[in-house]
Amino acid sequence: MGLHHATMMSSPPLPDIDGIRAASRRIVRQLGFLRGDLAESGLPASAVHALIEIGMGSATTGRDLSAVLGLEKSSVSRMLAKLQQQGLVRAETDAQDPRLKRLALSEAGLARFRQIESFGRRQVQGALADLPHEARQQVRLGLETYAAALETPAPTALLVTYGSGYLPGLLARVVELHAGYYSRAVGFGLPFECLVASEMAAFLSRLDESAVNACFHARRGAEILGSVSIEAKAEGSAHLRWFILADGARGLGIGRALLDQAMEHVDALEVPRVELWTFAGLDAARHLYESQGFALVEEQEGARWGRVVREQRFVREVAKG
Repeated sequence: MGLHHATMMSSPPLPDIDGIRAASRRIVRQLGFLRGDLAESGLPASAVHALIEIGMGSATTGRDLSAVLGLEKSSVSRMLAKLQQQGLVRAETDAQDPRLKRLALSEAGLARFRQIESFGRRQVQGALADLPHEARQQVRLGLETYAAALETPAPTALLVTYGSGYLPGLLARVVELHAGYYSRAVGFGLPFECLVASEMAAFLSRLDESAVNACFHARRGAEILGSVSIEAKAEGSAHLRWFILADGARGLGIGRALLDQAMEHVDALEVPRVELWTFAGLDAARHLYESQGFALVEEQEGARWGRVVREQRFVREVAKG
């Protein structure tokens, strides 16, 4: 009886869920988030939020901004580049850590920030003007509670830990995940499994030979949920390899987190070029690669994985300076 009660309590009635969703859509529309010009600023919503967070001091680096806004690092980098071109944001090298760029608003950016803040306060003030004090308090507390609930990580995500380097059983687990997934997805068999095992074993044996070499993994307890590796190549370039997730780990943001770690690693070492080989048809993986700045540069028929597929080479290049 108690278990049934707990289950009912953890599952809100459908009318509550649909009512909150409908109200959320109305709020989004009324606040102007569907328009390309939020807060009469001449800027899209993401840029407006970036100026607010930088202006309020809650985001002083691109990494901070990515975390606060919940946007991919590549998207934040492109947005910041546009804001710098418009003369609204400055990025200066940190005195203690040359790898970091500290963000600040320019004079024009401060003026735009004050305009946005003034607009937002007027908008809320107008909405609350005819409400009694008790109702205003209910609105504020309700929104704060709901926002906090949305920001709470999913229970599964709370159990996932990330790390790098060798783990006992890592090689066997990565080979197992590759063999199982690609057997079901495209019919790869023994030649593919042997290739993954032999090449990754050789890589792990020389993991410490280069600062670029790295292996990142996600775990839930002792279970390895996914992994991705970076292998040093000639002339300062690198190769992204053996990116794989367990079936139950897909759709939880784990793959994106692993790729973020890998790209942060190569960016910290200022590796100018990273490439990867895959094949046509893996659309979800391709979307992740492209979100990190990889672009398709070559396609060819190949059979190195045990059967003929359309192989694809993706490259991510970082401009110097």
